[in-house]
Amino acid sequence: MESSTAETARPAPVFTTYSPATGEPVAEHPAHGPAEVSRAVDGVRAVQAGWAALPASRRRDHLLRWKKALATELDTVARTIAEETGKPAGDAALEVVLTLEHLAWAARNAGRVLRRRKVSTGLFTVHQRASLVHRPLGVVGVIGPWNYPLYTPMGSIGYALAAGNGVVFKPSELTPGTGVLLARLFDDAVPGHAGLLTTVTGAASTGDALARSGVDKLAFTGSPGTARKVMAVCAETLTPFLAECGGKDAVIVTPDADLPAAADAIVWGALSNAGQTCAGVERVYAVREIHAELCERVVERAKALPTGAGADAAYGPMTLAGQVAVVERHVTGAVSAGGRALLGGPGSVRAPYVEPVVLSDVPEDAAAMTEETFGPVVAINAVADVDEAVERANASRYALGAAVFCGGGRAGAAIAARLRAGAVSVNSVLGFAAVPALPFGGSGDSGFGRIHGEEGLRAFTSVQSTTVQRFTPPIALTSFDVAAATRERAVRLAQSLHRRR
Repeated sequence: MESSTAETARPAPVFTTYSPATGEPVAEHPAHGPAEVSRAVDGVRAVQAGWAALPASRRRDHLLRWKKALATELDTVARTIAEETGKPAGDAALEVVLTLEHLAWAARNAGRVLRRRKVSTGLFTVHQRASLVHRPLGVVGVIGPWNYPLYTPMGSIGYALAAGNGVVFKPSELTPGTGVLLARLFDDAVPGHAGLLTTVTGAASTGDALARSGVDKLAFTGSPGTARKVMAVCAETLTPFLAECGGKDAVIVTPDADLPAAADAIVWGALSNAGQTCAGVERVYAVREIHAELCERVVERAKALPTGAGADAAYGPMTLAGQVAVVERHVTGAVSAGGRALLGGPGSVRAPYVEPVVLSDVPEDAAAMTEETFGPVVAINAVADVDEAVERANASRYALGAAVFCGGGRAGAAIAARLRAGAVSVNSVLGFAAVPALPFGGSGDSGFGRIHGEEGLRAFTSVQSTTVQRFTPPIALTSFDVAAATRERAVRLAQSLHRRR
């Protein structure tokens, strides 16, 4: 594979990646098939045994050495991300920084989170000493996205490695170079465990081969439709599956909110990375009395943003060419259904770029309100009160992230508790994404399972429960030698105890 020293038996066919901004070729990569993927999994499995046998402190040191290598090569990594996605260099660099934060947390906390711990026993098992431990699964397959080709998959890769696993990583066919570089830097930083992270490249067929390869868990990021197909393959072998499938995230703005701050956050959450953010802002519900002012402030800020290929551009092109048509369909449909285009409109779509679009009064059943747009478009609808805002926000089949802008943090947290979302920010957007200790994930069409934080570490382990008998109990209830009368007395004693409050 490209990321390890092992060579394939015969060369795989190659494919070419292209710059979304210019259309010029970026690089060629092998399209790995089932045989190459199988060899990659076998190779990682052979290396993983030694990795799992290390004390947690040694794994921590190795991962921190890898983190240092990524930090040292930050400019190179960011340049690769920018070339493959078209995003501005500053955005790509920020993606690397966020990745470093998460990798550092996973490395430093895995030992504490996953170590063996004692568990209390009950009255009838007082003679037992009980404990549980989280053990590595073995080899984890990771299928990554193209919008954040480093930060998003590293939510699985870094945590899986910290938990003692090996990883076979299949990046998007649009961003394979980022995955190849990631694994090469690991090999360079941790040569004694080279090949523990191996990258395979290719399109959907390579991902299908990884799902069928016998990995011990598969972590996937992508569309709900593709997730269902991959999950069906995993179901054939009962391979555990983790899915992060995007969102249609809503923001609620109350009458006492700081409107300049809310507008600034909404514009960034909706337009950064050309709107290609799974937990970005796509819907806003503002209480009617401040709706007009909020719309004016959002339009004013969005209108001032430079877009295009220039060095000063706030965001770049659409990375996936086919997504341009989705954005155009959503905007055109919203306007045709009676929505108002406060900024831009169907004419804002000039492939591969889409200028900012701000909509209002969009019917709740329009595609722009129900489907993931994944472009620089935001719809701001008025609601009578917070209750209506919560109801509309929760009506989506997606349930990934959300945000609340409110006069007080305590009141905002109370509203957040009513939202059907895996993560909520109060008086900011995407605040949770930069906190490594917080788990991330959703439900419904947003998928299931969690990455990041303690839950993210445990997600890549199996739990082993152990009991050790400390002494022979007075009444051995797990023996055929116990007299029936003795067993009956024990049952009645338990009944008497449990009748008490």
